[in-house]
Amino acid sequence: MTKILIIGGGGMIGQKLAHHLASEGWNGQPADVTLYDVGFPENCAVANRRIVGNLTEQVAATGMAATRPDIVFQLAAIVSGEAEQDFDKGWQVNMFAGWALLEALRSEHEASGGTYRPRVVFSSSIAVFGAPFPDKIGDEFLVAPLTSYGAQKAICELMLSDFSRKGFVDGVSIRLPTICVRPGKANKAASSFFSGIIREPLNGKEAILPVSDSVRHSHASPKSAVGFLRHAAALDSSLLEGRLSLNMPGVSCTVAEQIEALGDIAGADTVALIRPVADPEVAKIVSGWPQDFHSARATALGFTSESSFRDIIQTYIDEDLGQS
Repeated sequence: MTKILIIGGGGMIGQKLAHHLASEGWNGQPADVTLYDVGFPENCAVANRRIVGNLTEQVAATGMAATRPDIVFQLAAIVSGEAEQDFDKGWQVNMFAGWALLEALRSEHEASGGTYRPRVVFSSSIAVFGAPFPDKIGDEFLVAPLTSYGAQKAICELMLSDFSRKGFVDGVSIRLPTICVRPGKANKAASSFFSGIIREPLNGKEAILPVSDSVRHSHASPKSAVGFLRHAAALDSSLLEGRLSLNMPGVSCTVAEQIEALGDIAGADTVALIRPVADPEVAKIVSGWPQDFHSARATALGFTSESSFRDIIQTYIDEDLGQS
């Protein structure tokens, strides 16, 4: 039975992935799934075990590695806005905890005589890129983050690449577009409003828009994010030819186009619940993010996402509406 560890298993994407594994298994067979996080929701996905802990504690990394999972999904992170506001916490959770995990897995690899080499799928971000940007970022565009969060993600990509090069782990980093529409309550991510301006009106609530509606960004649904993760975990890493970080596909659109799609689906009264209130700090962070991608490598390797923002809204309606 394939042993799967989801670090950050209590979060939205971790829970979506765990629900999928509970219903579909792995390669058609039941999987042994462990969820690790600082806490779990009341309606937590079914798993073989749930472990409450903090990855910043060294004993946590060594304890998880000692179970020798076949696949590790590293999803845990302090989100962009919080990482920018709390410098120390961002680096401790987003970078140093990642180092501790890789070191613990390396120790298990060496203790096994080199036979243990788990697949590690790291949830990275398009925040690893920094302005100025071309109209579309290609697979050759340099990594030059303009936020602490982006820097932390970029460093973890490089660490995973080097540990993989040395043969300690078998890693893949997937750079996620903004995941939208997220169910539940808003978090501290600077990108949270992209979901909020859709989720809240659909639930009959007012939503605050902190940036201009001309802002363009790239999105994919939680359903697509789960698909990215599963595909990355099963991918033949030799196809990456040593370049282990991939830009995931998504839907690039302006905020105005998001709102237009919402109006098409839910009507003008729903759109009227969006209230513009400028937030210069959020606008500054978002202005340093890329807007669109040529995800040629990822697409050629079989990664797929929605083709329109309307599809993304419909996914939320079908799967999550009413959970806010």
